[in-house]
Formats: sequence, structure tokens, C-alpha cells
Amino acid sequence: MVNLTSELKHNLMSNLMSKLIEAPACELCDPQTGEVIFASQRWRVLLVDDANYPGFCRVVWNDHIKEMTDLPAAERNEVMEAVWHVERAIREVMQPHKINLASFGNMVPHLHWHIIPRYTDDLHFPNPVWAQAKVTPDAPDELALLTISARQALLPGLKAAIIDRLSNNSGN
Repeated sequence: MVNLTSELKHNLMSNLMSKLIEAPACELCDPQTGEVIFASQRWRVLLVDDANYPGFCRVVWNDHIKEMTDLPAAERNEVMEAVWHVERAIREVMQPHKINLASFGNMVPHLHWHIIPRYTDDLHFPNPVWAQAKVTPDAPDELALLTISARQALLPGLKAAIIDRLSNNSGN
């Protein structure tokens, strides 16, 4: 066993505390981040505020976990059931051409899943929403604005569908 002097202990603790203070806060650890549509004890569903992608949701694990395999099998299954329910609600209400599911965590190493409705007329299709937009008009045309507005009008129904599916089917 190593016997540390009080000065060494103090220096180690000071170093550790300064690193913790300097470390950027995880935005997904804050339960107030984003519009929460549904919350269980272990995870929550957020509606992402992205004007170009109405219906874009995230399922976020509440504890700061980096990887799916950090969770026990039962909890992995629980979070994936939530993802499937959100995907189904988005498909039913938003009627996208395709759904993109993604769990990267490179920018925010906190376990979360993106569920993104995709349309053949969206700014990035068929590329990922994080890629450079295929069309970058100076001003969106009237039809594009009407299309986005029509999709945004579906959001109250989407929220209700997600709440209904998760309240009745998740077991939480």
C-alpha cells in the first residue's frame, strides 16, 4: 500500500478538481435540455428543434453512459424498445420516405439515439443530415416553406402518438 504525504494528497486532489471543473458539461446529462415528450426513470424522448427536420427525435439514456454495451442486456432492450416505438410513431404520423437511426456520440459521448424522418425533398437527401446540404438556395422557395410548415403542423399529433405508444407499451 502506498502512503501519500498530505502535501501529495492535496496536490492530487487539486489537480483532479481542476480537471473536473474544466471538463465541459454534458448537455444530455441535463434533464432540461430539449423538449421532453416522454420520460421514464431511465430514459427520455426529446423533440429536436430543427426547422428543416420536423419530427426529429432523440431517445436519451438518463445516466451518463457512453456505449450500449455499458448497459445490462435488459436495459439495452428497454432503450431499443423506446427507439422502436418512437420510430413507429414518426412513420405513422409524419409519413417520411425513410427513417434514419443513428447512435454516434462522437460529439456528445452520452448514450442517445437519433430518430430522423427523411424525405426525398429534404435539404440533404439521400445524404446524412450532418452532410453538406445538396441545395443551398439563398431563400427557400414557397413550396419548400409550405412543405416544412405542413410537416411542423403534424408535431402535436406526433407528440401524442409517442406518449400513447410509450405509455401503453413500454412497461415504464
